[in-house]
Amino acid sequence: MNLEAEHIMTIHVQCDSNLDIKDNGIGYLRVIPIVGGTVEGKITGEVVPGGADWNTSLDSDLAHVHAKYLLRTSDGEYIDVQNEGIIKNDTNNKIKTRPCFKADIKGKYAWLNHGVYVASLDPGKEHGQVIITVYKLK
Repeated sequence: MNLEAEHIMTIHVQCDSNLDIKDNGIGYLRVIPIVGGTVEGKITGEVVPGGADWNTSLDSDLAHVHAKYLLRTSDGEYIDVQNEGIIKNDTNNKIKTRPCFKADIKGKYAWLNHGVYVASLDPGKEHGQVIITVYKLK
């Protein structure tokens, strides 16, 4: 069985310096503030400042990422994003995550509330930028 996926959006997230909580008994926790960015694809708009990635390094090879932030579409709608995954700390490895979306059930983007989404994360060209490419499984 082969799975097919449809490109939904590419999010260019701009992050600020880490806020290191350090060893919390489970792993090394750092909070990475999200300070802006842009969205392109089936949805266009911007990343609203104020979100963060709660990143816990579990050992020398693995980390748990859990980012929560908002998108504001070019037509003024807000979309809640939660993106989570276990990543391998390998510079040659694309990070794979599971984004979930919450949008107005009566709005133009209600379709985001349903389905299975996956994403890859890549470093951007600018310092502190992460590029998240989101796909919906068909």
